[in-house]
Amino acid sequence: MAWNEPGGNSKDQDPWGGRRGGGGSGGGGDKKGPPDLDEAFRKLQDSLNGMFGGGKKRGGGDRNIGKGGGYGLLGIGLAVLAAIWLYSAVYVVDEQEQAVVLRFGKYYETVGPGLNIYFPPIDRKYMENVTRERAYTKQGQMLTEDENIVEVPLTVQYKITNLQDFVLNVDQPEVSLQHATDSALRHVVGSTSMDQVLTEGREQMAVDIRERLQRFLDTYRTGITVTQVNVQSAAAPREVQEAFDDVIRAREDEQRARNQAESYANGVVPEARGQAQRIIEDANGYRDEVIARAKGEADRFTKLVTEYRKAPDVTRQRLYLETMQEVYSNSSKVMVATKDGQNNLLYLPLDKMVEGGRNTSASAGSSASPSVNDAAVRAAQDLQQQQQALRTRESR
Repeated sequence: MAWNEPGGNSKDQDPWGGRRGGGGSGGGGDKKGPPDLDEAFRKLQDSLNGMFGGGKKRGGGDRNIGKGGGYGLLGIGLAVLAAIWLYSAVYVVDEQEQAVVLRFGKYYETVGPGLNIYFPPIDRKYMENVTRERAYTKQGQMLTEDENIVEVPLTVQYKITNLQDFVLNVDQPEVSLQHATDSALRHVVGSTSMDQVLTEGREQMAVDIRERLQRFLDTYRTGITVTQVNVQSAAAPREVQEAFDDVIRAREDEQRARNQAESYANGVVPEARGQAQRIIEDANGYRDEVIARAKGEADRFTKLVTEYRKAPDVTRQRLYLETMQEVYSNSSKVMVATKDGQNNLLYLPLDKMVEGGRNTSASAGSSASPSVNDAAVRAAQDLQQQQQALRTRESR
């Protein structure tokens, strides 16, 4: 019979065949039914309220939720927020880093390495590596002093030396660095000729660019220090590269010709200077010789006058004999006078002439043949014999 049929004692039975009274396992053979779902939900809610600081009282079948449950949830939320804030407020600064703290937007302090804490949102921190060297590369077409276009690549190495200036004075300091690099590069290249840019002037350009760029950064107070500027190999634009190559080859030819000319000049100029110095020395020697000879002749003449005044005849005869000796010593002919003074004989010293001819032929080389020399000697001997015969006839 169904649990809700008339006469079936429906008050003590449920749809599952058990009694509502919840009898025990040993009571009258009644079976225990499944738990009440509403009761389960109420127990769960009671446990949660107890956990969050609230309670629930049941009386007369009514349920009243305690007011402390809302405060418990608020406390847990505040605790979670406090944990998140503490996690974000505590930070560690490495050995290579520094941090700048702003309080209410104003500079407060610069923090070094270690464990630190700040108070957001009233505080803000900016942390950067201040020991690592950073690099920035720039390349572009520049106009040189002689109005030529070249492409100049360079690399700028820098680091942060004043984090306060780096954070506060300039909005984007590294962008300012790029603009300042462009300005310094164009100024230096614009005041340099193309030859210097393409060849040996790159080192000096790098020094000038670094000095000018550092002046710009110091004026802006960016807190950046440029450690090195490297100007790489510059080149002409691709459109005119062949023409620039021709110019470079022509310049190399010019340099080679100039080196050859300097080498020739280094060999000729010292020799010419030596010859000029020798001529000057010869002239000085000749001058000294003439002056000394003139002084000697003047002294000799003075002494001769003194002797002439003492013995005029003797002095005159001695001067005559010395003069004749000097004249005859330079002559190759001898005049022999006879007693009557009419038939004078011209004596030719053929032996001396033959010896002179032999010496002349020997100094001239082997051009004269032995037969010609022998003929000259025989002719000289024949002439000498004839002269001796004439002298013998005259003496008789």
